[in-house]
Amino acid sequence: MSGRIGKRDWTLIWVLGMAGQLCWHVENSVFNTFVYQKVSPNPSIVSWMLAISATATTISTFLFGTLSDRKARRKCFLVWGYILWAAFTALFGLAQFLPQSSVVLVAAFCVGCDGIMSFFGSMGYDCAFNAWTTDLTDDTNRGQIGGALAVLPVIATIVGTLISGIIIDSIGFFAFFIVMGALVAICGFLASAFMKDQPIEPNKDPKGFAHQFFSVFNFSIVKRNRELFWVFLVLMVYFIGFNVYYPYLNIFFVNYLGYDLTTSGIIQGIGLLAACALTPIASRFINANRMSWVILISLCINFLGVVLITSFSTLAILILGTFFAGIGYVLVLQSLTAWMKGLYPEDQRGQFEGVKIIFFVLVPMIVAPMINAPVIRKLGVEMVIDGKIGMVPDSDLFWVAGCLMMLSLVPLIPASRLMKSRLAISAKA
Repeated sequence: MSGRIGKRDWTLIWVLGMAGQLCWHVENSVFNTFVYQKVSPNPSIVSWMLAISATATTISTFLFGTLSDRKARRKCFLVWGYILWAAFTALFGLAQFLPQSSVVLVAAFCVGCDGIMSFFGSMGYDCAFNAWTTDLTDDTNRGQIGGALAVLPVIATIVGTLISGIIIDSIGFFAFFIVMGALVAICGFLASAFMKDQPIEPNKDPKGFAHQFFSVFNFSIVKRNRELFWVFLVLMVYFIGFNVYYPYLNIFFVNYLGYDLTTSGIIQGIGLLAACALTPIASRFINANRMSWVILISLCINFLGVVLITSFSTLAILILGTFFAGIGYVLVLQSLTAWMKGLYPEDQRGQFEGVKIIFFVLVPMIVAPMINAPVIRKLGVEMVIDGKIGMVPDSDLFWVAGCLMMLSLVPLIPASRLMKSRLAISAKA
């Protein structure tokens, strides 16, 4: 296919991607803040939400990724995924109306609703939307599409945090969840009207669905895609560190530093918006296959941002620290997204979105709570939140996260070597 992407497809990338990332922001950040303030300031509930959500996400992406490859269709999975995703996002707010005397019941409702929401969210976004953008990707537009997909979660974080702060501070959590659910549902209907599947060949295993579903777990797949799996490991290590601190970022700003949700949104918004401005520059290096250098520099800047956030509490320094941390997040994700999409087997793109989710979501969101919950319990600060005693994270959590993210350099070395070898062979051919 041509590297040129039409205006309609670019519009859909931004509209559908933004709606999806806003909903993921709600799930990854606002849900946790809601639980701390309305249910119980107990990191164990957040840990269970992360683990169940990650498991549901992985199962969904593998299941629907395999189906979408077999049918060579992404649109139907995206439309229904977005609509059902929206419904369970709106329902999450009902937790505040359940009997608060039974914390276990309310916590179970939150964990279950979050898991179902994640299942359908992955059907729509991680499986269908991401596979569709991969269908659009080639060597001439890899950096641009990777940049868009990296910037989307950042803009969503900015918009989501600002909107959530304003709405929640004025009329409460429940109204916010309804607004976000309605927005995602509308985008599902828009996709139904305007989105078109790319002309790709169906990949139907003659031995049946079950054989095709489990074929991707064959070790020979790893051997044939060594570079891709080293890139997956870079992704996994980075997001273990990222998920150690990110679910508690709002809680840190609001409950530890004493800012309100609106100010917390401004701190994150200004810094992250400035970080987005660097993606066009990074795209040039990515299109020239210099992803490993972009990642190396970004990791160092990311660590500097974490140091600033944990060392100072003044507004200006927090914004600067968020800017540096945002550079790390945006450019690492942009580089890895472009790198991975260029290595996916053409007939298994949907399935490999599922493989990516293991490294991007499942492992990080299961391992990270095993790290952050004990750190908060042992090194956090005891506070009373809405009449309930709980533990709030302090700067120690961010130091641990920063060090973990820097460990991404270990798998980056073999990934970079394999890329150089592949490019050298390609140049000789």
